[in-house]
Amino acid sequence: LMATTIITPTWIESVEKSYEQDPKCQELLQKLLIAADAEKHYTLTAGVLRYKGRILIGNDEDLKHQLIDSLHSSAVGGHSGIVANYQRIKRLFYWPGMKKDVEKFITECPVCQRAKAEHCQYPGLLDPLPLRDMAWAHLTMDFIEGLPKSSGKEVILVVVDRYTKYTHFISLPHPYNVNMVAQAFMDNVFKLHGPPISIVTDRDRIFTSNMWEGIFKAMKIKLRLSTAYQTQSDGQTKRVNQCLESYLRCMVFQEPKKWHSWLPLAEWWYNTTYHTATKFTPFQALYSYPPPLISEIAIPGPVDTDARDF
Repeated sequence: LMATTIITPTWIESVEKSYEQDPKCQELLQKLLIAADAEKHYTLTAGVLRYKGRILIGNDEDLKHQLIDSLHSSAVGGHSGIVANYQRIKRLFYWPGMKKDVEKFITECPVCQRAKAEHCQYPGLLDPLPLRDMAWAHLTMDFIEGLPKSSGKEVILVVVDRYTKYTHFISLPHPYNVNMVAQAFMDNVFKLHGPPISIVTDRDRIFTSNMWEGIFKAMKIKLRLSTAYQTQSDGQTKRVNQCLESYLRCMVFQEPKKWHSWLPLAEWWYNTTYHTATKFTPFQALYSYPPPLISEIAIPGPVDTDARDF
């Protein structure tokens, strides 16, 4: 005798139950059971309805709330804004009125209200840096300082590709010197993407030192310094800094000294989040295909205590 065990996630059972009180879903189920192509764009697989490949959620407000909460408040959701979260959720699920439900949930999220700042459009016209046409050829770099010590680290070096918006977050101890920053750049950026053509930075003491200039001059990399007291010159990196700081506040505001363990998740979150400027995620802009869909562990279900503590 041979037996096959099939594991069904609990959230799938909740999806199936949501169809019971939804007349539209009941009608779709009856039609698709008779003919697989009875309704355009709709399919039925293992008892689960799909609309254009996305899981259809029935009339169950509690389940919708749980799904939005899981994809907004989790490490992969990162308490992102309305547009970014809607783009992430709609890759997996569909139900009528989803966008309004996402907007209502996020505007009422207590963590977002405590941890996030208001951003207003800058008054006046700014002349942006020229748009580039090659990934990881033109970079920007900046530091985030003043963080509580976590695993011996107190500083984050933020490196952004100006073309795809892809980023790397690199932790550093404090105090740090030119050798440490240059080695961190080689270990985390150069080895993956090769030498860039130019790097835009502010006028930090590291970036204006003779040794820093000598290292990159030897590699024929052009160093561009932003205008003093004009943070808009390097506004892209400053905005990434704000996003990272907001993510860490939302995730570790109760245990701020654990921010270092969240840094890899923060990098994945930022690079897989929809970007309004490019209309893509940085991941897709760099690799030419969408980031892998989140696994079922991010969707409501019993959470193992040891896994949560990790």
